[in-house]
Amino acid sequence: MPWIDALDDVRSQRLAALTARFLHEKTVTPVDGLALDAGQRAQLAAMCCLPLLEFGEEGLHGWAQLIVYPEAFRVRRHHVDVAGVVHEGDDTLIGESWDAGPLILSWGDVRSDCETPREGFCVAVHEMAHKLDALDGEMDGTPPLPRPWQREWARDFQAAFDAFNEKLDASGEDDPSDIDPYAAESPEEFFAVASEYHFSDPARLARTMPAVAAHLTRFYGPSPFA
Repeated sequence: MPWIDALDDVRSQRLAALTARFLHEKTVTPVDGLALDAGQRAQLAAMCCLPLLEFGEEGLHGWAQLIVYPEAFRVRRHHVDVAGVVHEGDDTLIGESWDAGPLILSWGDVRSDCETPREGFCVAVHEMAHKLDALDGEMDGTPPLPRPWQREWARDFQAAFDAFNEKLDASGEDDPSDIDPYAAESPEEFFAVASEYHFSDPARLARTMPAVAAHLTRFYGPSPFA
């Protein structure tokens, strides 16, 4: 696994300990006919623990299950608009993370990320970023941090999020040199997408959003590909 192979000995040993704890505490549930052997379960656990190298085992709190689909999966959504009308539809997802519920991944997409590890995508990191975000009780793009750092983080991430949205609105099209436009969906998706780039294309993140990149290096530790 490219990210893990690139770690130094100290961080590799730290990841091994976190992975063992993950496998002890979490239920890994393959569905839709998927079978996972012990090595594949360990791979998934290690990928989920990669964002915890500095944060530690506290990042595993609050949930108990990893559900793994063979490929992208469909979920039924419904919401009520301001007029009280209920809307329903299906979404196709490669990962999902609920506040206190399971973390869900597509095994095919995890494997694809490992085959092309420097292209800005890592679904396991994305969904784990959501788990970290939710630890303080609010999904808002800010994980639990010491108060002074939290204020700096919120200021810098909000400024970068606003600037990114303004750039997308002004251009009317995606800039292939920029990060994934899905980051503009919300502050929590901005944090999760930026986290993917920290681990898979840190140079692009540092070039386009240096303040965000600096915070993520402090939070996650240096990218394995730095």
